[in-house]
Amino acid sequence: MASSPGCISAARDRSGTDMAGTAPQPSTVEMLVRRDRWIMAAGILALMVLSWLWLLVGAGTGMSVWMMSRPAIFPGGDAGMATMQTMPGMQPSPETPATPNMAGMAGMAPMPDQAATPGKPAMPGEEVMPETPVMPWSAGTWLVIAAMWWIMMIAMMLPSAAPMVLLHARVSRHAQVKDQMPAGPVPTGTFLAGYLLVWLGFSLVATALQHFSERLGLLSQPMMWSVSAWLAAAVLIAAGLYQLSPFKRACLEHCRSPAEFLSRHWRPGQAGALRMGITHGAYCLGCCWALMALLFVGGIMNVYWIAGLAIVVLLEKLLPRGDRLALALGPVFILAGAWIAIEAL
Repeated sequence: MASSPGCISAARDRSGTDMAGTAPQPSTVEMLVRRDRWIMAAGILALMVLSWLWLLVGAGTGMSVWMMSRPAIFPGGDAGMATMQTMPGMQPSPETPATPNMAGMAGMAPMPDQAATPGKPAMPGEEVMPETPVMPWSAGTWLVIAAMWWIMMIAMMLPSAAPMVLLHARVSRHAQVKDQMPAGPVPTGTFLAGYLLVWLGFSLVATALQHFSERLGLLSQPMMWSVSAWLAAAVLIAAGLYQLSPFKRACLEHCRSPAEFLSRHWRPGQAGALRMGITHGAYCLGCCWALMALLFVGGIMNVYWIAGLAIVVLLEKLLPRGDRLALALGPVFILAGAWIAIEAL
């Protein structure tokens, strides 16, 4: 005889299974909530890939990233500029005039045997080139450059921050199992948002510094790298000294110990996650701001420098003795800066 619906319901209530012995299937929402760490990992990966793709297509600047990239410590130096014509893609085609004219860029040294330095008497056989004024920034330019910096920071910093973000998701889910947090999606996305807000603040400061450096003729406007040997030397030496400082060591220690950070700074809820993300992001900013400043030397959109610094940040945070790498890089930066300064004398 067939059982009534009431009997089936009662049986489910007592045993958690139906008459066939199968457990009730979770809903789609419940399945997604249980796999939120996988969803977060996929989202982080997608964000990293999209950020790198946006950089590789020029980040909205309208220029080829490869034209702004050179595997050199100081690509804006006179010695580097003298060999730029030998680079693939830097020679003008017979059909298309060369744009921009490298000898006429603001603050950049003229090519040997091509043009005299603006404001100085021309030597025999040299062509006098007028100075090219630095173009003022429009509101759209400010927006594009700020977005470029922020997306670049996401591309460079997110790989090293991913373990921390995923650990936050795991700890939050464990707290829910222990009834220490309300059920539902874990607030890891809010934690990540706090982290990214810190780098947005840094990006706005970097954008302002880029603008003022261009106005002072210290930074090439189209190529986005330093054309001042003294600026390049100062930034390299300052970054090297910071690598050896106790401030760098303290911030790096927090970034290298995610479990300890969460145990000390844990805050429940969305507001708590945002606060933790901002705090952790501030430590990462304290750890890496000097490395990011090196982009003013090698080129803000120099893909070799961007990738190289991203690898350095990743290794410093994730290697078993990444702190030793940070200490080893300090003297390297100082010596490179000293060499550029000596060459400029």
